[in-house]
Amino acid sequence: MGSSARKKKEKKKDFQKPKLRVGKTKAKADNFTDTSFKSKSIVVNQQSLSTSAKSSSSQFAHYLSLASSSKSDTQRRDALAYLTTQLSSQPVNEPMPLPTAIILPKLLPLILDGTSSVRSQLLKFLRLLPPSDVGDRAEQSLLYTRAGMTHLAAEIRVDALSILEWLLEVAKDDVVTCPGGWMKTLKSFMTMMGWATSSGSTKWTSASKSSFGKFAFGKAGKAFPRQLLVLAQFLKAGLVEPEDSLPTSEGTATFPICQVGMHMIPTRSNAFAHLNLFGTSRDEDGEMYIDREDRQRVFHKNFRAAVEEGISTAQKEAGEAGRAAAVLSKVVRDGMADYTDIDD
Repeated sequence: MGSSARKKKEKKKDFQKPKLRVGKTKAKADNFTDTSFKSKSIVVNQQSLSTSAKSSSSQFAHYLSLASSSKSDTQRRDALAYLTTQLSSQPVNEPMPLPTAIILPKLLPLILDGTSSVRSQLLKFLRLLPPSDVGDRAEQSLLYTRAGMTHLAAEIRVDALSILEWLLEVAKDDVVTCPGGWMKTLKSFMTMMGWATSSGSTKWTSASKSSFGKFAFGKAGKAFPRQLLVLAQFLKAGLVEPEDSLPTSEGTATFPICQVGMHMIPTRSNAFAHLNLFGTSRDEDGEMYIDREDRQRVFHKNFRAAVEEGISTAQKEAGEAGRAAAVLSKVVRDGMADYTDIDD
């Protein structure tokens, strides 16, 4: 009986509420852990501390990687702004942090970037590159430029024209003579402006100006005079004889030293690339047209009728389009003045 009374008393304790006294702290739990201690030092495993800052080339490469591969348009724009600041602030005779051969392939895809601020910042950076390094990579630059010229977005087409203008400023000879630089670029202009020759006949048609959808009468219509002017610059680079190469009456060479320049060491890299001795076979579009006469022949055969018909139509419009068409008409007239199609 004594054992039974003790068990009842122990069970009753579980339901008794403890009486709290004023000022007395609550009893600590059995699993309480004391954290009142203070540590004099904190040790972090696998930390790297360096007293010297990163080199300018490594920082340049880091921001170049951000500009080319970041998923955020803000990061791409800010990285391009940093690269632009770095190039513009360095001394004139100081070499670039990275070669142009590494920079251009990473940044050229940004010509097709969907953010306007990234494309405008890209153009600012490209204008700082050495012109001598850009000419050797004109073929790769034109590949993305032509893709931008025929893009569905009107803003990208307009910015691609700015890239082409920059290329014509720094390396116009390489632009019109590189593989595909003449034929493919002219075809891109015809597609962008809606000038095309119909298949099966020689009649001129304006078939594709509405192919760009809602931008046909909006931003694309406002950009039409600009397209005419850039086309005039491109045709001038390929068809018009440079003034410094024209013969003059003073100081002309006489026999036996005629055409001395033909026997000098070539000034351009890979001077015999147009022969395509070891490369894959090219079609008419991807051919290199080194001579002005060859470019005249290709232009007369494939594009002259469409361009002249387009010029006559644009000249009937008032305003900027008519004035730009007059500039283009003068370039075509000067560039084809000495051409004869007897051999064709």
